[in-house]
Amino acid sequence: MMVRDPGMEEVMRKDLGAIPGLGEKPMFGGLCFLSHGNMICAIREGRGMYRVGRPHEAAALDIPGSERMVHGGHAYPGWIWLSGDSLSDDKIRARLTGWAMKTVRALPPKE
Repeated sequence: MMVRDPGMEEVMRKDLGAIPGLGEKPMFGGLCFLSHGNMICAIREGRGMYRVGRPHEAAALDIPGSERMVHGGHAYPGWIWLSGDSLSDDKIRARLTGWAMKTVRALPPKE
């Protein structure tokens, strides 16, 4: 079951701005945002997921309300979930979005 959060989806769109090749796809029970087919981040009710990359993972996990992404019992290094007050903090989201964009820009397009 999808647990969408239209308000936070719009916040995420504004955080991302005009990114070339930006797309959206329902996944992980919410809405994922992709650049040229590579996932940048996602939002679902009460949580945001960011692909911060391994170099930024430790700093991201130091942020209150963050935890490593675990899906199907498997931990995904370089991916984090963010919730609570930190998800509402524009500066924290901007930092995580920046790290995620840096990570995704280094990947070849999937399209």
